Amino acid sequence: MSDLQQNRDFKIKTKLGADELLLYRMVVQEELSRPFEIRLELLSENHNVDLETLLGSAATVSIVLPSGSTRFFNGMFNRISWAGTQGHLAKYEATLVPWLWFLSRTSSCQIFQGKTAPDIIQEVFKANGFTDFTRSLSSTYDKRDYCVQYRESDFAFVSRLMEKEGMYYFFTHEDSKHVLQLCDSASSHSADTDYKSLRYHPPDPQRIREIEHIYQWGVSLEVQSGSYVHTDFDFERPKAAMESTSTVSRSHSYSDFEVYDYPGEYQQTATGKRFAQYRIEAKQANYQRARGTTNALGLCTGALFSLENHQRDDQNCEYLIVNNRIELTNSEYETGNENGGLVYQCDFETIKSATPYRSPNWTPEPYISGPQTAIVVGKSGEEIWTDSYGRVKVHFHWDRLDKRDENSSCWVRVAQSWAGKRWGSIHIPRIGQEVIVEFLEGDPDRPIITGRVYNADEMPPYDLPANSTQSGIKTQSTSKGNNQNFNELRFEDKLDKEQIYFHAERDFERVVENNDSLSVGFDKKADGNQDVKIYNNQTVEVGSSGCKEGNQTITVLNDLTETVKEGNVKVNIDKGNRTTTIKQGDDTLDIKAGKQTITAAKEIVLKVGPNSIKIDTQKITIKAVEISIQADTKVEIKGAMLNAEAQGVATIKGGLLKLN
Repeated sequence: MSDLQQNRDFKIKTKLGADELLLYRMVVQEELSRPFEIRLELLSENHNVDLETLLGSAATVSIVLPSGSTRFFNGMFNRISWAGTQGHLAKYEATLVPWLWFLSRTSSCQIFQGKTAPDIIQEVFKANGFTDFTRSLSSTYDKRDYCVQYRESDFAFVSRLMEKEGMYYFFTHEDSKHVLQLCDSASSHSADTDYKSLRYHPPDPQRIREIEHIYQWGVSLEVQSGSYVHTDFDFERPKAAMESTSTVSRSHSYSDFEVYDYPGEYQQTATGKRFAQYRIEAKQANYQRARGTTNALGLCTGALFSLENHQRDDQNCEYLIVNNRIELTNSEYETGNENGGLVYQCDFETIKSATPYRSPNWTPEPYISGPQTAIVVGKSGEEIWTDSYGRVKVHFHWDRLDKRDENSSCWVRVAQSWAGKRWGSIHIPRIGQEVIVEFLEGDPDRPIITGRVYNADEMPPYDLPANSTQSGIKTQSTSKGNNQNFNELRFEDKLDKEQIYFHAERDFERVVENNDSLSVGFDKKADGNQDVKIYNNQTVEVGSSGCKEGNQTITVLNDLTETVKEGNVKVNIDKGNRTTTIKQGDDTLDIKAGKQTITAAKEIVLKVGPNSIKIDTQKITIKAVEISIQADTKVEIKGAMLNAEAQGVATIKGGLLKLN
């Protein structure tokens, strides 16, 4: 059998050698944006071909064209089986697929940031060791801030990126390889030199045509949506009009029906317009399809050709082949007739080349149906890593490629209990804390933090279950603080032990713009005590500039005790009076050591009943019903003048009376 394929126009080459496997029949299915499939029926004198060694290996089928050139079909074995015998030969069935198919056999969870869709696709291809592709792209692609592959095959991931961004692909074949052509416009397609045009000749039972031609042709039109509208929301521009529309006008009835969708998954209206255009073009690509059958050996998916000689003038134009099915059967090798009985047929489907082609959204997007948890991360050396919106970065548990730093994810918004215009609540998750993450519309590309949870590394602030009756808020000072540096508001709800505890690690500022009332003990009428302890200074200011009143009233039912252990007591009255009234009881001033000084700018008056002592800037006046001056040793009165006058009796007594 060493020369059984040598002179044949239809043969296969594998790693087993030229004639170890002989090609009997081949069925090829090709389609834009689909991996091709080549189903083979192979014959061999060897009933013990090592099937496993063929899996994943390449094979090339060659067909000699009427022009003398050769057309190749190259692929890789993804399936092979022993299918019995055909005569004395062993029969094998196998399937060849492109290298792209093997991406359906690997899946991952990973994050891409700051890259365009073509760059991401290229990175996935190369990461799997595949480089036989060409980027024939004419559009400009936006960088994706955040793009997640989540629990999906590499094939599904790159496929949905292409579908979303208006890209598609087809394959070209060479002797030993096939090349994926990544494209987005008609400029990526061309006609084969030998097949720029094909004539249409309907079947004629009286005549057998040897030339390559199209012998079956049919065209169909189908109503499609005429307009695609979608919108989205950009939290950085919450009032921006995000709606984008793309429309294709047709003259038939019901051609203006609209598809409306949300979310459009874009932040810029220009991108939204482009995405809407892709979606309506994908639908309109099915508006008019032509299907044909030919014996032309060179037609392939992704190629252009012009139809000629059709009865309908509107059909004689240029077309793009969007899919085709080729069936080719060789004569049985047992006959010894090298090229006898070669049967070829190609069924194909086309759109007019002037119609833009876009791939439908065949590939479902990943959907996260419930919440996940993640760990807050940030820049090395920081304890809090956030932006002006209070967003944080997180590490997802499934992300095995992440370095757990400020580049681990996009900025993730954090739900708060209240979010107003410069008012509300704010609690920024800190690095190392575990948070609950949900996803808008279940989209892995749109995470949002909705809660926080404790774990073995981040335990609750109160020992549990011993303190299960306690609740509150306890912070930790940053940076370089520890669990001894904190602010805290704690509630104790244990019956008969109820307590509200407030702790300020440094300063405590309280602003009350109207009234401030504090009642201690009046409801229970038990102890009702208040203790105020201040380590250093206390300043109390009542009233402010411009206020009508600034009074302070202190009422004590029983005793008031003020103790200054060491230091001074000073009362300053900038303007006004001071009055002390004791309705019942005494006033005692006891200076154990030192002195008392009373200074007045105008006068000092002491009164007891009708009696008084008045000191002013000129004199001292003593008025009383009776004045008694007693001294144990001596009473001395000196002055420039002395005037003593009694309206009644004047008595001067002394053991010795001297008058000078």
